[in-house]
Amino acid sequence: MIDGVMVKPLKVIPDERGRLMECLRNDDELFIRFGQMYMTTTYPGVVKGWHLHDTQWDNIVCVKGMLKLVLHDGRGAAGDAAATGHEPSLTAGETDEFFLGEHRPLLVRVPPGVWHGWKCVSSEEAFVVNAPTEVYKYDAPDQRELPHDSDAIPYDWGVRLR
Repeated sequence: MIDGVMVKPLKVIPDERGRLMECLRNDDELFIRFGQMYMTTTYPGVVKGWHLHDTQWDNIVCVKGMLKLVLHDGRGAAGDAAATGHEPSLTAGETDEFFLGEHRPLLVRVPPGVWHGWKCVSSEEAFVVNAPTEVYKYDAPDQRELPHDSDAIPYDWGVRLR
């Protein structure tokens, strides 16, 4: 797994009224701090990405539908931190893939310097909740972007048969 990435299996507690699922607590091992919380949706088959933050950590949970979340370590290898602006990473250049959502409730923590994006793989719209460590700055967003099919990241968003 990419250095700094953490995954937390989420527990769903059902009863006769509905369900409860805690996503992130300030006493979790992976908790850093709270900046804000937002919800975004993605339509079936659509890819959102690539994004990278320089200071923000993301805490991503898909609460409805299913996602294929892909992470690519864009931090430089040892001795290359100046080129990327991030601390060197032992997993520089590695790519991780996670399936998360209704059928696999997970929280995935994404560190700064790691490119990330997702594809809605369910037949219905996916609803994602993110609790990043920083507040979004409208006048100076902490976000770099690349097209989902960029040659800079060696990843094919197509279906993979196992």
